[in-house]
Amino acid sequence: MAAHRKPRQRSTGGSKARTAATIALAGAATATGFDGTGHAEPQLSPAQIKAKVDELYQEAEVATEKYNGAKEKAEAAGQRLKDLQDQAARKEERLNSARDALGSVAAAQYRAGGLDPAVQLALSDDPDRYLENAEFVERTGNRQNAAVADVRRQLREIEQLRGAAHIELTSLKSRQTELKQHKKTITGKLGSARQLLSRLGVQERSRLGSSPDRASRSTGARDTLAAPGSASAQAPNSRAAAAVSYAYQKLGSPYVWGATGPNAFDCSGLVQAAYRAAGVSLPRTTYSQIAAGRRVSRDELLPGDLVFFYAGISHVGIYVGNGRMIHAPNPSAPVRVAPLDEMPFAGATRVV
Repeated sequence: MAAHRKPRQRSTGGSKARTAATIALAGAATATGFDGTGHAEPQLSPAQIKAKVDELYQEAEVATEKYNGAKEKAEAAGQRLKDLQDQAARKEERLNSARDALGSVAAAQYRAGGLDPAVQLALSDDPDRYLENAEFVERTGNRQNAAVADVRRQLREIEQLRGAAHIELTSLKSRQTELKQHKKTITGKLGSARQLLSRLGVQERSRLGSSPDRASRSTGARDTLAAPGSASAQAPNSRAAAAVSYAYQKLGSPYVWGATGPNAFDCSGLVQAAYRAAGVSLPRTTYSQIAAGRRVSRDELLPGDLVFFYAGISHVGIYVGNGRMIHAPNPSAPVRVAPLDEMPFAGATRVV
């Protein structure tokens, strides 16, 4: 008699394990290029890296100008808040004095017993003198009523100041939040640029003009010898000449976003510092500086004119003649002389 064996059950767990292993191996093959279509990060040429770094620097500069504008507004809001708080404090001191005076009058009346005027007249030994005193008391009461009204007015003014201070505080907090956002954008862009540049050797960075040392040697040193006095002499007035002279003195200074000198600058910070040294107050940002004077065409440029670049007016330099400017380029290069054609020209302004 033949033996009947029970069919062996196929392990479902083992099947799942084999399927998972197959998928994992297939995924690994794809990731490592076993199938001939690897997804490794593409290798960029030095020129491509330079182009991408320049793009990141330009984007960072846009964010820097927004940061500068937000900082300027935050500082203004902070000053207005301080002024309002000072005004409120002074008014509160005067209010406290007025309240003390009213308190003294009320205490004196309480001590006097507050007798009915008719009774006081009946008890008086000298009715004529009492009537004179009563008239004085009435005048005093009128003055007291005026004092009470003044206290109420001061209270309303203090409340208005507190309301205005609350609005300024809200504005200040909003600007501070905006500052943090722009700072995060700037540091992110500059960090990405540094990572890209780290792929290049020192010689490649030097050839691409991304080395601060090379930028200083090849432009700053050479143009320091380019007779800044002649550029100042061609300026339309003494203040423009003084601004040009200041810019020449700062050749080789490092670029630091948000800096306005005296030892480091961003682009609009250099322009603001140069004209501040010449006795002229300019706004902080490029998009405000372009409206700070009379617009001039490229053909009309004279030393001291402000020259702006990119469609968003995100970069500025000081024209020094012969188609060149002094500007603070980006973190890869210090303050230097450069041709106007280095960037897309957007317009120019004559400040004074």
